Amino acid sequence: MPNILNRPFRTCLVSVLFFVVFSLCCRAENRPPNILLILTDDQGWSQLSTTMDPDISEARSSYLETPNVARLVEQGMRFTSGYSPAPLCTPTRRSILCGTSAARSGSEFRSKWIPANHTTIPKSLKSANSTYQCAHFGKWGEQMISTPEQCGYDASDGETGNNTGGMPSTLDSKFRSHNDEEPYFVDNEDPKRTGTVTDHSINFIRDQTKAGRPFYVQASYYAVHLSVVAKQKTIDKYKAKGTPDRGYTEAWAAMLEDLDQGVGRLLDTVSDLGISDNTYIFFTTDNGGRGTVPGGDESRAPPNFPLTGAKHSLYEGGIRVPFIALGPGIPAGSVCRTPVAGYDFLATFYDLAGGGKPLSAEVDGISFAKLLEDPAATLERPQKALFFHRPGKRESAVRQGDHKLFVKWHPKGKIISRELYQIEPDPREQGHDIAASHPEKADAMQSLLLDYLKSVNAETTADIPTKRKKNRKQ
Repeated sequence: MPNILNRPFRTCLVSVLFFVVFSLCCRAENRPPNILLILTDDQGWSQLSTTMDPDISEARSSYLETPNVARLVEQGMRFTSGYSPAPLCTPTRRSILCGTSAARSGSEFRSKWIPANHTTIPKSLKSANSTYQCAHFGKWGEQMISTPEQCGYDASDGETGNNTGGMPSTLDSKFRSHNDEEPYFVDNEDPKRTGTVTDHSINFIRDQTKAGRPFYVQASYYAVHLSVVAKQKTIDKYKAKGTPDRGYTEAWAAMLEDLDQGVGRLLDTVSDLGISDNTYIFFTTDNGGRGTVPGGDESRAPPNFPLTGAKHSLYEGGIRVPFIALGPGIPAGSVCRTPVAGYDFLATFYDLAGGGKPLSAEVDGISFAKLLEDPAATLERPQKALFFHRPGKRESAVRQGDHKLFVKWHPKGKIISRELYQIEPDPREQGHDIAASHPEKADAMQSLLLDYLKSVNAETTADIPTKRKKNRKQ
């Protein structure tokens, strides 16, 4: 058969094909990464079957089973000093969304801060690359004011809250409170809506992968928040397993395993779609674990053992949380001891997405992207500190280096007590206050804290009416 393509045409065609292939390869190498943030609810730092700190063996449970979170630890990087921005769900969610400390954007459910009027994770990602598609599934928060779509999300479950994920008054059960008979509820189809949140996230990930668009998905699970809801099969497994090692119940452990299975499905989806080489997965929780669990035996070790305190408190048990990263370039099984917080996610994601312009000055978080490749890298954090503030509980704290200062406030706005701890390498606070023996260090950190709170015009205890009606217990 005669060659119908002459030599010059063939040469031109080869050149064009080479250019196309080369361009596609370059585009693939520089394509924006996908980002998946898995946010659980009320899950403590030590409430895993693996430890967040390999040097503290007690910081794990021998009773709980979380094999899929263990996969994240084995394949990625765990941060021993990962913090939630606040010891309460909504302030943390607002902080994560806007990259702000709770002192700036509000430390309680109610706040004057309107997220839609400020920088948000989806807005920042889209400014870095307009092709990003962003979704939020699961718990949005209580009294967030703005909707997910107003904050830049392309898809969501809407303005969801605790009741969406099941509270006693919303569950189809004869029990109206957690104190009626066995304090748990059985749902064999979709306990805590874990299956629904997972399904929605997976469908969005598949759709964007098929369309060739980079995505950001935040899967905000309702478990293991207050209402204990699990599948009967899982509950039976733990009842057969025996007595829990801490003050939680067999049903609570079952709820956590049901949640872990949802996490596993997300990990499997990323792997099955062949996008692991360009997808970052982050796992954390909105605050520390509860001090008590419905039906739990308080004579056993506390649910947050070995940490002091629990949800609502600025002791480590209320704000030190599981914090894990998995993705391209992250060394498997690596450990990072640099303190990071949930309000660092926005700047980090923006950095990973290729954002070049400076973020708004109101963004308190910084990018920890360099830690993902080198856990020993140095971060240029202003004040070299993390700040925590909850005037509604008359508490504030600052973490700088290996030390943490914890202060209590008088209702009229004066500091009435302070405690200083060296929480690295051992985060246990109870009985380890060194403020009296290190007054200069305590003074310096107190000045740092007060200067920061003033700079962000943080609410004080004096701003909070003493007769303010308390939010219902969450």
